[in-house]
Amino acid sequence: MCGTCGCGSPDGHISIQKPGADLHDHNHHHDHTHDEHTHQHSHHEHNHDHDHSHSHSHDHSHVHVKKTVIEVQQDILQHNDLMASRNRGFFEAKELYVINLVSSPGSGKTSILERTLIDLKDQLDFAVIEGDQQTLQDANRIDAINVPVIQINTGKGCHLESDMVHDAVKQLAPKDGSVLMIENVGNLVCPSMFDLGERKRVVIISTTEGEDKPLKYPDMFLSSDICIINKIDLLPYLDFDLNKLKSYALQVNPKLEFFEVSATKGEGMETWYEWLKKEQSNLKQKSQI
Repeated sequence: MCGTCGCGSPDGHISIQKPGADLHDHNHHHDHTHDEHTHQHSHHEHNHDHDHSHSHSHDHSHVHVKKTVIEVQQDILQHNDLMASRNRGFFEAKELYVINLVSSPGSGKTSILERTLIDLKDQLDFAVIEGDQQTLQDANRIDAINVPVIQINTGKGCHLESDMVHDAVKQLAPKDGSVLMIENVGNLVCPSMFDLGERKRVVIISTTEGEDKPLKYPDMFLSSDICIINKIDLLPYLDFDLNKLKSYALQVNPKLEFFEVSATKGEGMETWYEWLKKEQSNLKQKSQI
């Protein structure tokens, strides 16, 4: 369960699969029932004419409920951080350069990953973990490139967690010295809280989303190391200020490094590739010292 929004799968329905089988879609309905009172989360007004002839015997202790939620959130994040440390140690032992790709839906995250793999798979060894609530669609796209890939479907969950990644990596068994790309669930809120043990977190934003995303979702940009700005080929057709986006992002995180790319046209991708190859090379050199 997510400590931020309460999402999750109470029955523990998390699936990890390799391409070759379709998953089922589920319609989820959330009605929260407290004792005999069913709340539909529409702010209902109480128009009571209080003549003091009746009394309410049900006593809701909202302070106690809030305290319980905070404790649950802390437990979840502490467990996740512990598992992330375990992942980090494993990644270092296997000399894996691990990147956590995060973005909102529709930013072009999968397109950037797909093009990177096509252009660099003969120069670097890659392995991929795909994260989505349902379907194997993205994993199938990566599998078609002949890159090792495994899919994590989170069900009701809105983000990947470190223990999910641990289980997926064991099944994926990436080659030592590989670049492991983790494509997180499309969401700019909850994934920011969950360390997966990655070496770098890369947030992707497209020019079609607006310049103010870093201000609206500051935790994601604060926790990221790299910001890839995608769809720059559309700039002539959009009311979008690239410098303003960078300025907002740097207000949140002055250490962010930017790459301006077009995954469909290939613009700027070479600069991203050079950075990736240099980072992997530096990691190998450090491990040999």
